[in-house]
Amino acid sequence: MGVERYPEAMEFILHWGEMGTHWGANRSVAQVHALLYLSDEPLDAEAICTALDIARSNVSTALKELQGYGIITRSHKPGERRDFFQAETELWDLFMAITAERKRREIDPTIAKLAALQERMEHNKDLPAHIRERIGNMHQFIGRLTGWYEQVRGLKKSTLIALMNLGAKVARFIPGSGKASAGD
Repeated sequence: MGVERYPEAMEFILHWGEMGTHWGANRSVAQVHALLYLSDEPLDAEAICTALDIARSNVSTALKELQGYGIITRSHKPGERRDFFQAETELWDLFMAITAERKRREIDPTIAKLAALQERMEHNKDLPAHIRERIGNMHQFIGRLTGWYEQVRGLKKSTLIALMNLGAKVARFIPGSGKASAGD
């Protein structure tokens, strides 16, 4: 028997599935990820179906999506024809993989669309100034945020963790910075 025999594990798996729906993931995808994350050994698709009591087709779809995110890997065991799957358990690597894939799927197309709109707006003299300004501001903001993400992503893990541990104290290194107001 696997992790599913422990009530705390199943509570985590069910909660992760519920949270997944809030994060834009299918419940089954999030539950499969949670099961693999908690498992101390690779599982095959049938074991996942049994543990979670979900259809084989849902498990197959979930495994493909999770592999696409780069947060599970497929492996083989000697003498076995089945594929086995295990999740990334290093939390920082998991976070970075999910962030990179979300950026690729959600932010990059938005930046491309905003760039195309900005180019079209240059030729549309009838467009109200406030629309031009707001789309331009959004493009600039998301572009700046993406540039910051790329710079931070290139830092060593130990540096990122130290930066994260600094929290708001990092502001003391920026001249003229003080406590931010809600509008900043």
